Amino acid sequence: MSVLYYLGLIVAVFIGAACLYLLIVAVVPGFSIPVQPLEKSNQASVEIEAERYGPRKEVGFEVEGTNLSARLYLPQNPSGPAPCIIMGHGAGGTMDMGLEAYALRFQEVGFAVLMFDYRHFGSSGGQPRQLLWIPNQLEDWRAAIECARGLEEVDPARVALWGTSLSGGHVITLAAQDQRILCVSAQCPGLDGKAAGEEFMKREGLKYVLRLVMHGQRDLVRSWLGLSPHKIPLVGRPGTVAMMPAPDAWVAFGRLAPEGFVNEVCARIIIRGDKYRPVKQAQDVRCPVLLQICDQDHLTPVSAAEETAQRLGNLATVIHYPIGHFDIYLGDNFEKSVADQLAFFKKHL
Repeated sequence: MSVLYYLGLIVAVFIGAACLYLLIVAVVPGFSIPVQPLEKSNQASVEIEAERYGPRKEVGFEVEGTNLSARLYLPQNPSGPAPCIIMGHGAGGTMDMGLEAYALRFQEVGFAVLMFDYRHFGSSGGQPRQLLWIPNQLEDWRAAIECARGLEEVDPARVALWGTSLSGGHVITLAAQDQRILCVSAQCPGLDGKAAGEEFMKREGLKYVLRLVMHGQRDLVRSWLGLSPHKIPLVGRPGTVAMMPAPDAWVAFGRLAPEGFVNEVCARIIIRGDKYRPVKQAQDVRCPVLLQICDQDHLTPVSAAEETAQRLGNLATVIHYPIGHFDIYLGDNFEKSVADQLAFFKKHL
């Protein structure tokens, strides 16, 4: 028999073995991960005084037949349609998870703000719940931009994007694709899934990563077969199986997350997250970008933010903070970061 026959046989055996492995991973019991309820902190993330609220209303829009919840903040006594900042949270976050503190500061100085929950999260619709899927989130952002531009209270020519962590990468991707966006603020941005995965490997080790990958494979294959999703905790105590098994993530989510927050995520994002690299699209951005870099960030590599700044060139305003990834949401670090954002938006929006 020919060499090609044996090569074909080897390939067929390999493919068959891989399919059998994935089927076993998808359906064999014993992969359940204990839920890790967050330990809520008594200390609020940022104090918000009730009298500081301006006009706001619940709004919404649809994406592929699914209703998304959104909230519109409007400046007091506007003279006409207002410039608008659109806000979406990072991985697994919802608009009730600390975003309002930023929105109120923007509202106070005359900006409208539209914030929203992604499909599958928070008060938005979508099944399965807790599905973090980047193409879906980018579609949600595009729909939010279209929604904002269609609101009578908003000046459609003056729309900006605000993102943080994973959504800090989203806003770069969207600005590269939609050159009507006037400016972008990206806080501790997730700009290179590949680099983040490599850092995660160094920090947690190969054994831990392979364990996570199996959970991701289980969820992905179950989705192909029409079975129920396989979920893991979004944040977890060090050493436990979670998408973010880090003490700073665990503490920050306990302070920021609202009551009833679901600390779970469909595990398939583990398989696809490293393919998302907004840094590669930065050269197509044509508007001013604020990059707020946390120098002690162990979640989103600083090197990716610095490479993004290089690709943006003169369009980038880069500010470094000597803090970790989650510190920027809290206390004095929040005050510094939001002050820098306000100065940027006043200049460019």
